[in-house]
Amino acid sequence: IMTSTMTTQIKRQEQMKAEAEKERMRGNLLRAVSHDLRTPLTSIYGACSAMRDNFDALPRQTHMKLLSDVCADAQWLVRMVENLLSVTRVDTSTVRLSKNDTVLEELIDAVLVKFHKHYPDIDVHVEIPEEFVSIPMDAMLISQVLMNLLENAVFHAKGMKNLWLRVEVKGLWAYFYVEDDGCGIPEEKLPKLFTGMLGSEAPMDQSRSSMGIGLSVCSAIIKAHGGEIWANKRVGGGTEVGFRLEMEDENGE
Repeated sequence: IMTSTMTTQIKRQEQMKAEAEKERMRGNLLRAVSHDLRTPLTSIYGACSAMRDNFDALPRQTHMKLLSDVCADAQWLVRMVENLLSVTRVDTSTVRLSKNDTVLEELIDAVLVKFHKHYPDIDVHVEIPEEFVSIPMDAMLISQVLMNLLENAVFHAKGMKNLWLRVEVKGLWAYFYVEDDGCGIPEEKLPKLFTGMLGSEAPMDQSRSSMGIGLSVCSAIIKAHGGEIWANKRVGGGTEVGFRLEMEDENGE
């Protein structure tokens, strides 16, 4: 009887801990999304205001450029809302994935196009396998993860001169790395990067762009894919954040 009672208590404690963790991560998600929404909305407002206030003075080419920017930002907002719906319940047992075979080169190209739209002056050194690589994944969510990791380097790697995006295939796994040669992250803070606790210790500059969907949510997305995510101090200075995804789906295909 005592053993049964203790087992029940342990299960209740585990359930309470899991619920508290999910609530904390939901809060992190809402804060991250509020940041992510601000940037495209500001851009849309600025473009529309420019066209309204200078409609006759602006050449047609400028009008088309502004409209293209508005469309791109609107598409970004649509993706953000879709991702928000996908990861509202962020524990790995309930994240809803839409996994399809994704060509690695196309994924990286799409991420870089999006990144350079917002950060045209920052070069990304890309290293991917020369051979054809296809990985089963929810491409929308994985691209969000990569964007978030690249943006975090831009915002937080002070003194950064180089930014790398590397992919390696090792056995049945694809390894993704985002590396910078900036100031680095104190070693004692590395274990907290994916818990959502780091932000409370060092609030992000509100005037800058967002932290994407948040490192804690990135972790949930990677784990939902059956992968792993980590952060290390980079040899030579800076930070390396990496994750790995299986090359085969659940059916071994």
